[in-house]
Amino acid sequence: MAENAQQLVRALEGLIGRRIPLRVRAWDGSQAGPPDAPTIVLRNRRALRRLIWAPGELGLARAYVSGDLELDPSTDLYEVLDAVAAFADDPEIRTLRLGPRQVLGAPGRRLLGTALRQGAIGPQPAPPPEEVRHRRGSLHSRRRDRAAISHHYDVGNDFYRLVLGPTMVYSCAYWTPEAKSLEDAQEAKLDLICRKLGLRPGMRLLDVGCGWGSLVLHAARHYGVEAVGVSISTEQVALARQRVAEAGLADRIEVRLQDYREIPDGPFDAISSVGMAEHVGSDQYLVYARHLYDLLAPGGRLLNHQIARRPLHPGETYRLSPFIDRYVFPDGELSPVGTTVSRLEEAGFEVRDVEALREHYGRTLREWVANLEAHWPDAVSLVGRGRARVWRLYMAASALAFEQNRIGINQVLAVRPTVTGASHLPATRAQWLAEAAELHRPTGAGDTDLGDRPSVR
Repeated sequence: MAENAQQLVRALEGLIGRRIPLRVRAWDGSQAGPPDAPTIVLRNRRALRRLIWAPGELGLARAYVSGDLELDPSTDLYEVLDAVAAFADDPEIRTLRLGPRQVLGAPGRRLLGTALRQGAIGPQPAPPPEEVRHRRGSLHSRRRDRAAISHHYDVGNDFYRLVLGPTMVYSCAYWTPEAKSLEDAQEAKLDLICRKLGLRPGMRLLDVGCGWGSLVLHAARHYGVEAVGVSISTEQVALARQRVAEAGLADRIEVRLQDYREIPDGPFDAISSVGMAEHVGSDQYLVYARHLYDLLAPGGRLLNHQIARRPLHPGETYRLSPFIDRYVFPDGELSPVGTTVSRLEEAGFEVRDVEALREHYGRTLREWVANLEAHWPDAVSLVGRGRARVWRLYMAASALAFEQNRIGINQVLAVRPTVTGASHLPATRAQWLAEAAELHRPTGAGDTDLGDRPSVR
């Protein structure tokens, strides 16, 4: 009689003392769990073995990425992730510790016996090939950072074009009332950054972690700046250079394959860092902030656009998500926005403005997931089913995390004051945004009039 699911769910709930929030369908067709709950499908015994060897987030991720765990066709991925997140946040689950007494007690023996009868006990399955397993070099050394960045960004520009759309912007969009599409919202974000930086013709802009060059292209085309973009992703740099050449802006934009720690040719009138600081690491953050301070001319502005985690509770230890660390952003770290502000100020910056964009990122990620799902066969043909599943899982989970205030994102505007303490900023946000809007004038690729206003150098 097919009853693997019933035995498994009964034994698991007996061990943890709580009902699980999912309905489970086992490889024999049996089902158990709340009838109205989202349904996961254990396609084989290996799926259960993965969960036994790595209980929790990592085991679930390995099972899903490998294809050993599927979703029922009627089940939405967001529903599964929402149910799992709510379950994990339950105080009784968060404080649950399964020590030897629990595991070796009657509930633990019952679960072990169930797994034995179902043939799920055996050697640990090899992780999916998309998992980062061997890391060389010390944490955040230049060699190891290049490998980490390559793992995430060098998966294929055609794949990213499917997900991100024509703007090729891989950071939070800005959903103004006028934005009718993802492309509109990304253009609005690029323009917001340029206005916050007070860009104008003749200025020199540095974009740290420039991605595929979208911001430097926007700044040169619409604000008449000369721009330098740096990235340590070879595929990003190759496409960014191609886009610059096709736009006819090679005389105003230079894109370099270069670590931010290797930039020798400051000062710059303005610096942008969008979605890059998350890769720096907490131990290196002050190095990062001080280096950008040294590269910026007195009176110049820094726009730091960065994901933030919630502050820890007393006695709590920060733990990297094992799924994100092994499959998505190796060695990436998040800090609370207060820590970011403190480090920037410690480096010498004066922080003048902080804008939270948390809800904007949730909506952006849902748009990316929709793009991926709409082009699923093409995505699988480009990067393989496992990697496509990694991106679908991480973007959907991240969307919920932003929407539920488990993580946030902020634009921090800082200045390097002059020797007399001047910031060169108008007194209010409304004034400096209005001033930037008045100075804005589109400049096409063929325009050569960059204005006669000198830079702040």
